Amino acid sequence: MEASSISNKLYEQLNFRAEKQKVISSNIANINTPNYKTKELVFEDELNSQTNMLKMKQTNSKHISTIDNNLSSVNPKLLEVQGLQEQNDGNNVNLDSQMSEMSKNKVLYDAIQSSIRRDSKLFRSVIESSAKN
Repeated sequence: MEASSISNKLYEQLNFRAEKQKVISSNIANINTPNYKTKELVFEDELNSQTNMLKMKQTNSKHISTIDNNLSSVNPKLLEVQGLQEQNDGNNVNLDSQMSEMSKNKVLYDAIQSSIRRDSKLFRSVIESSAKN
């Protein structure tokens, strides 16, 4: 049983952020590897390309329309980042940009974790309240 309809999406995003952290860590670990190319895990672009498939559905003219989001087929893709400046050994990893991406990813990861905790607390309080009746 899930706490709310958004719980699965939050867990998917949490998993994506964990995988993205691994990719960023791999880039940093390979900063001195000759001919290593920076990799990036992309999900947002895939999501944006799928938004054309979202259809609005309204069951009553007085209801707010909802989005039927069947995005379970959207998977993140691991891509080589193009257009980065290469060093003499062919490596194009930029430590500053990777550390910045790592920090951004951690902030998003923490925010998603916080949302999951709040969602679970709300669900728990509803269950506890209904048990008192």
